[in-house]
Amino acid sequence: MRYIALLRGVNVGVSKRLDMKELKAAFEQAGMTSVRTYINSGNVIFSSGTDDPVALAGLLEEAIEKRFGFGLDLLLRDMESMRTIVHAMPPDWTNDQAMKCDVLFLWRDVDSPAVLDGIDFDPELEDVRYVPGAIIRRVDRENAGRSALLSLVGTPLYRQLTIRNCNPARKLLKLMEE
Repeated sequence: MRYIALLRGVNVGVSKRLDMKELKAAFEQAGMTSVRTYINSGNVIFSSGTDDPVALAGLLEEAIEKRFGFGLDLLLRDMESMRTIVHAMPPDWTNDQAMKCDVLFLWRDVDSPAVLDGIDFDPELEDVRYVPGAIIRRVDRENAGRSALLSLVGTPLYRQLTIRNCNPARKLLKLMEE
């Protein structure tokens, strides 16, 4: 089965720095095959014979802690889940000079349409949608500083998600499909 591991909080500050070659080696040592990393923010595409994502995530978190000496939160998505998320983004939603579009990948505990009830966003400024496994948000760059999603930082919900902008999210699906 083909998966993507999305690591939370990797290489964004001085702590939790990971070399992607070492990360790839940790996955291979844990028995994963066809392992490939993408950009330096903790995206690992791989194949595994298991179809139990909970057990697989635990195994990989343990392998990372053993290799690097610290723990990380890791979220898995299989190919079908990634397709659902990526195809839910309108094609004209981009991450460029005029627009900001992000995918907030959700941990299982908060993955429900009700997650939007806890986000006080202004539909006049931004589009926010739930799709199983993620929240997708689009805002014009000129309004990005007024986005309600900025208020998520530091909340319990924020600790239950990992964010990628739409461009890498789309690219990750293409890499999974190769």
